[in-house]
Amino acid sequence: MNLRIVHSVRVPAGIICRVVSMLILSKTAGIFSRSPKSNVYGFLRRFSVCHGTLCPHKLVLGIETSCDDTAAAVVDEAGHVLGEAIHSQTEVHLKTGGIVPPVAQQLHRENIQRIVEETLSASSISPCDLSAIATTIKPGLALSLGVGLSFSLQLVNQFKKPFIPIHHMEAHALTIRLTNKVEFPFLVLLISGGHCLLALVRGVSDFLLLGKSLDIAPGDMLDKVARRLSLIKHPECSTMSGGKAIEHLAKQGNRFHFTINPPMQNAKNCDFSFTGLQHVIDKLIKHKEKEEGVEKGQILSSAADIAAVVQHTTACHLAKRTHRAILFCKQKNLLSPANAVLVVSGGVASNLYIRRALEIVANATQCTFLCPPPRLCTDNGIMIAWNGIERLRAGLGILHDVKDIRYEPKCPLGVDISKEVSDAAIKVPQLKIQLDS
Repeated sequence: MNLRIVHSVRVPAGIICRVVSMLILSKTAGIFSRSPKSNVYGFLRRFSVCHGTLCPHKLVLGIETSCDDTAAAVVDEAGHVLGEAIHSQTEVHLKTGGIVPPVAQQLHRENIQRIVEETLSASSISPCDLSAIATTIKPGLALSLGVGLSFSLQLVNQFKKPFIPIHHMEAHALTIRLTNKVEFPFLVLLISGGHCLLALVRGVSDFLLLGKSLDIAPGDMLDKVARRLSLIKHPECSTMSGGKAIEHLAKQGNRFHFTINPPMQNAKNCDFSFTGLQHVIDKLIKHKEKEEGVEKGQILSSAADIAAVVQHTTACHLAKRTHRAILFCKQKNLLSPANAVLVVSGGVASNLYIRRALEIVANATQCTFLCPPPRLCTDNGIMIAWNGIERLRAGLGILHDVKDIRYEPKCPLGVDISKEVSDAAIKVPQLKIQLDS
């Protein structure tokens, strides 16, 4: 092909990059159309050159598919969210009574292309503008993680961008630094449907694990109680997740109607347990069904009271373990005496009753209590993109060779010092958690 220069024009490098990427995609369109990956690249051919102001600073695309939400976002180094999109699978999984991994995988496959496309379009950028692509690769559901990783690696290879693998719980922990000016170190309680842990955050990838759930996570327990109560049949809760249904119904209930002790009362550590509490609630529900003459699967008249007591007991259990963690960190000079910060994040942190219980603990121990807004507590692409920004700044975990990258369904966070916490045997003073539902 012969080219003739008509006159010289200085074109910004970013514009050239966009044009070249469009030409490459156009040239290879035939190849991709014959490939199983064609649906991944098809949407990219629809991007046009952006004529807005070019951003010379760092931009990261974050992709999240660790469980049942397909999410993406573009965030810059100043913490501005340029674009985001999310597809929730809640409605589908409510019908099946819980998350079915193959169903979640298929829904991720059906929606990830659209979600990334909407995110990039809302950001008014092309993939060529990105500094890196960050994606959750651990921990989570294997089938769900695989979809996000596969899609991301194809983008990485196509546009020759650095890849930043993200630990899902690290992303939750660092989200607070997007919304608030929080310096290291700080204490974080991560509570969700799949995780429950207390950790001291000393840096972007520097965590000391103080305690974790020995069985199931609080969100999982609340979901199971909601299913046992058949709250999906409740007219006010039919479209809510289990945890949301418990929180909603608890506002109408009386937590004093039943007496249930929080788990692990005599264990002087920072670990958690929710299986025993679930079994106690199951027995209570069975007893009330017999007492009220109600068959399993029907709504109990005492459902709101049961929701209130399980929520309160969960809050007290979380509060006491967190209280001990704060006292331990202060005793060992791991937190600044004058500027100690407690951060609570993860899906269960969107429960306002549990938040208030933990805020009581923070106030009693002279800690600043911080929590991301509810929409950033649940899984989202923003936290993944922000974690990518944090790692870019710190120069940590930025990969230019992705051939050996794999997802990890199970993965610990940080260095486990829970035995040291247990050996300290710190006694927690009595603290009344008195809250209105």
